[in-house]
This record gives sequence, C-alpha cells and structure tokens, in this order.
Amino acid sequence: MTDRSPATRRIVLGRIAGVYGVRGWVRVFSETDPREGILRYRQWLLGDATQPRKVCEGKRHGKGLVVRLEGCDDRDQAAALVGQEIAVTRDQLPPPRADEFYWCDLEQLEVYTTEGQSLGRVSHLFATGANDVLVVEGERERLIPFVWEDVVKQVDFAGGRVEVDWDPDF
Repeated sequence: MTDRSPATRRIVLGRIAGVYGVRGWVRVFSETDPREGILRYRQWLLGDATQPRKVCEGKRHGKGLVVRLEGCDDRDQAAALVGQEIAVTRDQLPPPRADEFYWCDLEQLEVYTTEGQSLGRVSHLFATGANDVLVVEGERERLIPFVWEDVVKQVDFAGGRVEVDWDPDF
C-alpha cells in the first residue's frame, strides 16, 4: 500500500536532462524559481523510486545545472538516469506565506460558485502568460482563471473547497 497522505505526496521539481562528463554528473532541468532552488533539497526521489537519492554536489553550469548524486560514479550510471523526474515530498517544501498557495494543495479541492453550485474538483493547474488556470473536472471540464478576488473569492483548506465567482454555463 502506498502512503498518499498530503505530507508524503510527490512534488515534481524537474528532471534529469543528460549526462555531464565521465564521473557520474548529470545535467538537470529545474522547474523551480530560481532554477538553483532545486539544489536546496538534498534528497531527491527519481522516477518511481521510493528511496531518496542524496545530492552530493550541485552547481550552475551555463544556463543549466549539473549535479552529482550519491552512488552515481560513472557516465553509464548517469546515462541510466536520463529522463527521470526529480521529485520531493510535500513535507520537504517550506511552508507558504499566508497569501500563497502551492498548486498541489489546491488539487482535489471542491470548487463552488458564490451561489453554492458545485462545479467539480480541481484536477490540476497550469500557467499561462497572463495568469494561472484551475482545471476543474465535474460534469464537464472547466478552465477557470486563478485571479484572486476577481474570480477566486476564497480558498478554504479546512473545508476542502474553493469559492469562485464564475458562471456555471461558461
């Protein structure tokens, strides 16, 4: 049985993008902002692994990052890791400020209109150039812009819901 509690939920931060040199270093594509933020996490879950890999060293190299992982000592071992996602558990992330949310914490919350009509659950979010978007799965899929105060009126983690000013027919 897999522990799927919110604290142990896997959060993808990047992926192994290639090899670097012959001594087991890998190139890393980081989705953190700033890019080097991924190096703050000293234990990574790679691919489907349940046991973390220790980050021994990491540094900026050109526009990207290179990292040496424990137990990865040559180019062949590094090559075997290429393409694997880099994840951490939710409890490794720093607590968000009062006015911030982690996207993963919004997923699976029930979405209601200001009139109390259920629209479904937050499936996931994605970023656009203008704003983030809630993907809500219900009787149909809805894309709702995450615009605080204008559209998103309230997020109630304790109650498991998000209140939005949104026309259910849209």
